[in-house]
Amino acid sequence: MTPLIGEVFVRSKRPLIAAVLAMVVAATVAPTATAAPKADGKYVAIGDSYAVAPGTRTYDNPDDPCRRGPLTYPRLWAAQHPSVGFVEASCSGATTADVVSTQIPQLTADTTLVTVQVGGNDVGFVDVLTNCILTIDDQDCINGVELAKQAATGALSPALAQTYGAVRAAAPSAEVVVVGYPRLYKIGGSCGILGLSDAERSAMNSAADVLNDIMASRAAEAGFTFLDPRPAFDPHALCSDGSEWVTSLEWNKINESYHPNVEGHRDGYLAALNSITG
Repeated sequence: MTPLIGEVFVRSKRPLIAAVLAMVVAATVAPTATAAPKADGKYVAIGDSYAVAPGTRTYDNPDDPCRRGPLTYPRLWAAQHPSVGFVEASCSGATTADVVSTQIPQLTADTTLVTVQVGGNDVGFVDVLTNCILTIDDQDCINGVELAKQAATGALSPALAQTYGAVRAAAPSAEVVVVGYPRLYKIGGSCGILGLSDAERSAMNSAADVLNDIMASRAAEAGFTFLDPRPAFDPHALCSDGSEWVTSLEWNKINESYHPNVEGHRDGYLAALNSITG
């Protein structure tokens, strides 16, 4: 998904924050696949910025809008399974429409594994988070989150059903794993009084829950496995006392903000994916 929100900001700097946050959403472009020869199957990774490198600080090419890199869970899984061919179709900024038009065509009938992580951009979560940072009124933030949740139920749910159906049609024999999104915040955690209130943080966590519930339901209907990252990520959310697996707002690396970091990809998503695929 494109992005979540940190805790180190001063509300009096709202115009600057708005300008910087506008830079977070990367343009979606038709991706160029990276593939290895097929041996014991083929793995195709499909998705948005959570499936590529924002948050890891390590990129193949920092100027590539897809923002791919070697430390993401799809790349790490492929490195652990060198006999399996690998195609990276995921691209930062992708929506379900982008996935259907530019990523699913990279699936083939001999694909044996697909991961699909998309949906956050469809409900405009970046705009919701930006509003929550800039508004003084908790209720204004909460109202925006509720609208995003309504969009998830009303528009995203059928879009995911269409997307998953297209995946199955293009890769009829593949194991398909639908990858969810973590909650961002520990409520009552160690972030102190600056930044978002616990009411705002709770609202955003609830949006992640709604999004994951919809993804899980549509995945089950399609006969796919749902990877729920919340149990693994919750102890490592923003404002937790332990190591955090999601990046907070980073002024010197704005495009890194609000994404799984190296530990989140390796210890969170990769470990969960391995528990499903072996």
